[in-house]
Amino acid sequence: MKLIRNSKIAALSLCVFTFLHTNAQTSKEEKSTISTKPFTDGTNHWYHIKDATNIVNPVPDQPQYAETDYTKIADNILYFQRNNGGWPKNYDMKAILTPKQIDTVIKTKSILHTTFDNETTYTHVNYLAQVYTLTKEAKYKDGCLKGIDFILKAQYNNGGWPQYFPLEKGYSRHITFNDGAYMGIIDLLKKIVNNDPDFAFIDAKTRKKVTASYEKGIDCILKMQINEEGKLTAWCQQHDEVTLLPAWARKFEPPSICNAESVDVVLFLMEIDRPNKKVIASIQGAVKWFSDSKIYNTRVESFKAEEMESKYKKITNDVRVVTDSTAPPIWTRYYELKTHKPLFSDRDSEFLYSLAEVSRERRTGYAWYTDKPEKALTKYAAWQKKWAPEMDVLKK
Repeated sequence: MKLIRNSKIAALSLCVFTFLHTNAQTSKEEKSTISTKPFTDGTNHWYHIKDATNIVNPVPDQPQYAETDYTKIADNILYFQRNNGGWPKNYDMKAILTPKQIDTVIKTKSILHTTFDNETTYTHVNYLAQVYTLTKEAKYKDGCLKGIDFILKAQYNNGGWPQYFPLEKGYSRHITFNDGAYMGIIDLLKKIVNNDPDFAFIDAKTRKKVTASYEKGIDCILKMQINEEGKLTAWCQQHDEVTLLPAWARKFEPPSICNAESVDVVLFLMEIDRPNKKVIASIQGAVKWFSDSKIYNTRVESFKAEEMESKYKKITNDVRVVTDSTAPPIWTRYYELKTHKPLFSDRDSEFLYSLAEVSRERRTGYAWYTDKPEKALTKYAAWQKKWAPEMDVLKK
């Protein structure tokens, strides 16, 4: 009887050990996999869009590291880091580079065509921080700190960031919300300010600089919000770096109230703990704007069409707007300043007022409509009850 009891205890102990060991292994494996999803945009560009300015181009069937090979990916990130601490855009950080590619990338570190566009630089900094936290290898910490220093140096005195730094000619000097550039930077700084465990190694002096930069960044956001006749609306995709007014970027990206990019700004502001009156007013104004600019009974559909070859790509579909009484609310990406008409444009920069007027190449190649504002409207109720219980701007 005693032998049986001891056998049962031994079996139970083995089960417990196996369970704990398996859980520990699973936890360890989860920690050793760092997502490369933030690099997706740059990766797609490298493989699918030819660019004469590329430092290196992919070889046929370029192999890739698995996400568990995070040190190899981090080494790629360090190869591509320029001497000023920033990164060029549109390369695959998971690529298993050839010796020739590595040699070329290292030899061109002095080329400072560095940017925040296409989710560049701030994503690299964040990845290096995670790898250093796991490995404690100094080179990843050094690369991360160098990247943070680049971000701080790139910031304008008014708190905004250009698309490229060092500054280049043209619209890349503007303060840019397009493709998540501004919010990507400030979300990274927020992690450091809020003591994210992956940035525990940041020294007090650097943390103080980051906090000051973060606060200036928020202040600049509030100053750029489009105010028309005393009413706050939302933001443009890009704002002039001096006047902070809405500005042109690419020829089809006009000064306007831009609902798509403004949503992430509002969601960020909603996460601020104990927001001051300026932040509360900013959120209230933008949410009211989202509500007022809804478009009803409208659906956008893509359909197969006769193949055509444009200067930029082969096109096999077309896009149209149809009336649909069952469709949920939708928004255009752009609204004209002052008139608030849904706005479109093309590569000739002409203002257009329907999607049908846009050339097929741009009509199919750009997101002219969005449902993103619904995210902010959905989150508003809980935010309003907590931080602005006396005023619900959505009540009729």
